[in-house]
Amino acid sequence: MGKLMGFLEYERCLPPDRDPLERLKDWDEIHGALPLDSQLEQAGRCMYCGVPFCHSGIAIKGTPTGCPLGNLIPEWNDLLYRQEWDAAVDRLLRTISFPEFTGRVCPALCEGACTCGIHQPMVTIRQNELTLIEHAFETGHMQPYIPETRTGKRVAVIGSGPAGLACANRLNQFGHSVTVFERADRLGGLLMYGIPNMKLDKQIVDRRIELMRAEGIEFVVNAHIGVNHSAEGLLSEYDALVLCCGSTTPRNLNILGREGPGVVYAVDYLTQNTKHLLDASHPLPPEMNAKGKHVVIIGGGDTGTDCVGTALRQGCKSVHQLEIMPRPAEERTEQNPWPEYPRILKTDYAQEEAIAKYGDDPRQYLINAREIERDDKGAVRAIITDDIRWAKGADGRLSPQPVEGKSRKWPADLVLIAMGFTGPEETLVDAFGLPRDARANVAAVNYRTERKGVFVAGDMHSGQSLVVRAMNEGQEAAAACDQYLKQL
Repeated sequence: MGKLMGFLEYERCLPPDRDPLERLKDWDEIHGALPLDSQLEQAGRCMYCGVPFCHSGIAIKGTPTGCPLGNLIPEWNDLLYRQEWDAAVDRLLRTISFPEFTGRVCPALCEGACTCGIHQPMVTIRQNELTLIEHAFETGHMQPYIPETRTGKRVAVIGSGPAGLACANRLNQFGHSVTVFERADRLGGLLMYGIPNMKLDKQIVDRRIELMRAEGIEFVVNAHIGVNHSAEGLLSEYDALVLCCGSTTPRNLNILGREGPGVVYAVDYLTQNTKHLLDASHPLPPEMNAKGKHVVIIGGGDTGTDCVGTALRQGCKSVHQLEIMPRPAEERTEQNPWPEYPRILKTDYAQEEAIAKYGDDPRQYLINAREIERDDKGAVRAIITDDIRWAKGADGRLSPQPVEGKSRKWPADLVLIAMGFTGPEETLVDAFGLPRDARANVAAVNYRTERKGVFVAGDMHSGQSLVVRAMNEGQEAAAACDQYLKQL
């Protein structure tokens, strides 16, 4: 281990974030950086466990534990502490394609399973990872990796989100010629348009894509397969296809008053805002602008949180984030022991900003939306909700039950639906004639669909999940595709 008993000598320390009120004035990333000596101390806290759980990538009682990618965390923490930079980042890149993304947006399942976290704050694994990869870019260590030989096989990857990019990266390293097709006008998928700039600067995405271009990967934008590009044409042109298009059908809110202006899906809201931010000539539709409006967000997850941060920067009058689930506990409960990921209350960046601006946490728990109230012109003016409790029904399953006499009315000019996604969109799936499984995802065995030479990975294969899991699926699908191509 890098520092004997370092976990006892040094306290957990993260870089200070920019002041909440100051950062609301721009769209720049919110996190700062520690001085080098302090960051090395954080790496020295790693216990180099005999049986580390941080990179286990398993599930306990259905709860994910440790890094799905199997990152060799104790090894590169040790190398980082010793300042063996090149060896450390090379060890990191053996298992993960893009640590500069996960180092910014991953919820750090690894830290939840850190052995140090049993008795004291866990190791700052995610920040250590980010330090390594950014140092590698800054010092010129990150150079294009161009395979010495090419196999002559051609692969099309559909979708340029975390799964698609990771898959393309690995396939290219195997020596295949890879073309990535993206239906949007910019590359990156969720990384580009689903995550706001203050969490992931789009220059970081572009930097990686330019490196991939230099490595020989081709990219095509504005390519909507099944609409302006033929699915069957791709099958005849390429030796294999890997579908990595995400789970992009948003879950709807079927309540009175839902239809009409002023009610927007969160993913559309975030996308339009980022498009306008990156290109001022791209108009921001009025219904996507929260300036001067009371904003209510339905959904308490990360996407809802990103909507809070975006609405605040647009200059909203007020913002509330409604969550149907109970408020999480302050600390682990007996039902959520280590090494499960800690399901505890966390105040994310956007909640911090709302508290700093308005004095109150925007999150409201055990709330169920019942009706969207409109004025005589059809404009949204309020949302009516019920306080609920979770109770077992006759079938023994928990369900939300309204609490009698506990309804509320929230002023609202803009309602954002951030309730997750129900599966991949129909266009591409139908274009290839692919069956779905019981969860509406594309059915596959070892990432292979029923169509010969067609593979699937990421959220459209396993359902809505994390960036790190999508990357892992992209990498594993690339390995499965490589094995198929070797048999041709």
